[in-house]
Amino acid sequence: MTVGVQRLPDVTAWLRWVLLAMLALTLAACTTTPKPIEGASPDAFSRIGRFAITVNEESGKQSAVQGGFSWSDDGRRYVLDLTNPLGSTEARVEGQPGAASLTKADGTRLVADNPDALAEDALGSSVPVSGLRDWLRGKLPAQPEASDVSRDELGRPASFEQGGWRAKLSRYDTLGPQLLVLERLEPGRRVTVRLVVNQP
Repeated sequence: MTVGVQRLPDVTAWLRWVLLAMLALTLAACTTTPKPIEGASPDAFSRIGRFAITVNEESGKQSAVQGGFSWSDDGRRYVLDLTNPLGSTEARVEGQPGAASLTKADGTRLVADNPDALAEDALGSSVPVSGLRDWLRGKLPAQPEASDVSRDELGRPASFEQGGWRAKLSRYDTLGPQLLVLERLEPGRRVTVRLVVNQP
């Protein structure tokens, strides 16, 4: 009994240290944002923010991944950086007409025609990279044709279906929407992608 009482302060101090360390990591995750992509032209369109991807399986299982994103587009070439919650780059997707590449944190590089497939390889879930090029600007690409389009009072896209995704765009600033919620139904699961823009 006496031994237990003597050890209690040590255990309390250890728990306090663990809680403080966890709090510090949580605060770091909340305040860290990805750095803008270097080397882009001065007139390039860019957006920086955070993403969350949630996959709900028919079985009831749910999985999620979150982190930061940095998007840069000079009209021909685009670059999408994906970071973990602490700000370290996990993957970079680069694309231009007819070609896309994915570079992982370990240096592994994959090449494909479709950037969406590369992003899925990096995150383990569908991500509509090809659609983001226009959606982040508050525009609808010509192909594939969008359906069930609704617009806000200023004529900007508010919700629509395109390329297998149901999209809701809101909180517009001068560059485009600051909140994008994208949903996709796949066999046996529902994928939800949420993008929140923190900086232009």
